[in-house]
Amino acid sequence: MLDHIRRIFIVLAIVFTVGAFYKKWRTQQEGFGFFDLFKGSTATLTNSPPPNIRSLSTTDLPGLAALSDEFAQISQFALPSVVSINTSTINRMPVRDVFGFLRGYRNGISPGLGSGVFVSKEGHIVTNYHVIKGASEIKITTNDLKTYNVEIIGADTQLDIAVLKVKDGDKNFSPLSFSDSEKAKVGQIVFAVGNPFGLTGTVTQGIISATQRRFSDSTNALIQTDTVINPGNSGGPLINIRGEIIGINVAIFRGEENVNAWQGVGLAIPANDVQLAYETIIKQGQAEPGYFGIQINPVPVNVNSGNQTTLGALVEIVAPDSPAAKAGLKISDVIIQFADTSFQSLDQLMNSINHAKPGQKVSITLVRAGNILKLSALIEKQPVGK
Repeated sequence: MLDHIRRIFIVLAIVFTVGAFYKKWRTQQEGFGFFDLFKGSTATLTNSPPPNIRSLSTTDLPGLAALSDEFAQISQFALPSVVSINTSTINRMPVRDVFGFLRGYRNGISPGLGSGVFVSKEGHIVTNYHVIKGASEIKITTNDLKTYNVEIIGADTQLDIAVLKVKDGDKNFSPLSFSDSEKAKVGQIVFAVGNPFGLTGTVTQGIISATQRRFSDSTNALIQTDTVINPGNSGGPLINIRGEIIGINVAIFRGEENVNAWQGVGLAIPANDVQLAYETIIKQGQAEPGYFGIQINPVPVNVNSGNQTTLGALVEIVAPDSPAAKAGLKISDVIIQFADTSFQSLDQLMNSINHAKPGQKVSITLVRAGNILKLSALIEKQPVGK
């Protein structure tokens, strides 16, 4: 009996000794401890910041505070105009048995996603053609999570622009206007708004890194931006600080396959090209890109005529049976005017050629072997596969 009592006293002595050491250590620590339960303390279990922690107020940084508020204002202005696009595409999918042998095919549904932007109160939406290409069903979701069925009005497949229109529901949407993308400047602040990875209502901010970016002679010039663009952003707007569309996000360029890239380069179709395609589609239902049939050297040529120097474009390729070939253009000709208009850059010339419409008759002034010639060409429809 005495041994049991002795053991109990020993245990109690150990508990009180450990408790005393813990209490002494805990008084040197911050926050709420075990012994605070017996003091009736109202402190919470979370550590409160020490009173000597400092922070800056908005009055300390009025410029940055105003800029932050303005960025938020631009985002709130643009978000109601941007939609998420969800598509369903029917594909033929192989059916295999347990041994892996092909037994036939069945119809399968492949989902797709992208972004778009309202450009009219009536519900016209601009997006990329590749976002809705081949889709059997298209639905859009607005920033307030309302879903609408849409119909395809038309597309410019070469430019990769499509126009949709809301079938039912409200007819008083919040459109964004187009800006003049010819005035876009490198370093200009821009915002990409869209639906990356299906995450609706996403806004990223950056600058225009380059304008008139071409990756081949047959493609339109694009705007390059460091604004974060991911899969799902395609078809969404790139906007300026006035909330105007300066471009439609179209692709991410990652360079060569064997080169590691952290994110890639964001690219957008300039607003002027998009607006022209939109207006053409609204008028005639389908944009028909013109075809001239030349490839020029990327280095401009200076042509001396009298007392002045004129910018010229050296023709490297003339496609057989093309409007250019039929008009009499030859390799090594130097174009100095297209449609009776001089150009200040090769990009300006290529834009003029790309904007020429089928059936349009254009005059070309060129230099051949030191002589100035004037030819006439009839723009044709874009051949299949061009």
